[in-house]
Amino acid sequence: MRLPILITVLILIVVIGFAVRRGKDQYARDEADFWEKERRANSTRRKSLDGLKLISVPLDRLPTDVCTDDPRIAEYVEIVTGLAETRIANLTGISNTDLKLQYGAPNITELSKYDQRYTALASTLQRWADALLEKGERDAAQVILEYAVEIGTDVSGTYRALAKLYDEAGDKDSIRALIPKAEALNTPMKDSILHALNERLTC
Repeated sequence: MRLPILITVLILIVVIGFAVRRGKDQYARDEADFWEKERRANSTRRKSLDGLKLISVPLDRLPTDVCTDDPRIAEYVEIVTGLAETRIANLTGISNTDLKLQYGAPNITELSKYDQRYTALASTLQRWADALLEKGERDAAQVILEYAVEIGTDVSGTYRALAKLYDEAGDKDSIRALIPKAEALNTPMKDSILHALNERLTC
């Protein structure tokens, strides 16, 4: 009985050793590929940003005059109004390496600013909508949340809040319409957002 067990153990050791070596080789190849890609990215010359999709902030559509006597809401309106005068781009899920390859290494600092402004816009829109909901301004909050989804936000609270508003209005179709928008997101938050939307549909 001992010999078959010994043979089995030896076979397992060989198989595990092979798997470990294979994993190490794959890691080494992946690391080499990464650094080669990064080297090419850092050598990429400046390219035009004309093809970059910029985000506009439609202040005429947003409820910038609702409940501005509340200091928090006034602050959010001020932030969004200020951002409306800048260049903003949603670069969520795109690595710096890929950005440098596409637009040139000299543009990475400028592109980072565009992306930081987008993050600030998305988070401020969520806080603004939350504050309006606390005030009972559901229609105004819905406008903000819908705009946030329109510009590709991956803030899960935005989808949850908007789906709740639709659900309370008996509008399941609008919740369903959010699903393909969430599926198109390039973010780790996608699965969580989709789960929340599907959960809302089954309520």
